[in-house]
Amino acid sequence: MNTPQEGTPMSPRNNQLTRKDACPAVREVLNRVGDKWSVQIVALLGDGAMRFSELRRAIEGISQRMLTLTLRGLERDGLVTRTVFPEIPPRVEYRLTARGQSLNEATCAMWLWVDANADAVERSRREYDETARHTPADPAGIA
Repeated sequence: MNTPQEGTPMSPRNNQLTRKDACPAVREVLNRVGDKWSVQIVALLGDGAMRFSELRRAIEGISQRMLTLTLRGLERDGLVTRTVFPEIPPRVEYRLTARGQSLNEATCAMWLWVDANADAVERSRREYDETARHTPADPAGIA
């Protein structure tokens, strides 16, 4: 991937891709790191290693199967390591790799933004919903 020209902000529209197949590869990685479960797991592991059961209790609404699949995907992508300790019963811990830690740093900015803007977004949603209730539907979908 080429870097943008000096002074040009980085965005999906102005990225210059040098290979035809780079876009699907980028999209695939973004699908992994932007997935709602992955973001939460990375954030939790940012504070240190956790066991599977700790992660499951900490993430509301995630099923055991989805947690397993997401952890496997994060491990496959080199973002998480899985360590099995030779104990009885075996103890398994998950920890961020250096790459996973760098992703956590990048997503921290997003968490801060959400924290600072959640109330305003909720107000906007209520205002939009109230307006939409009193506005006749446009068949073209344009107000």
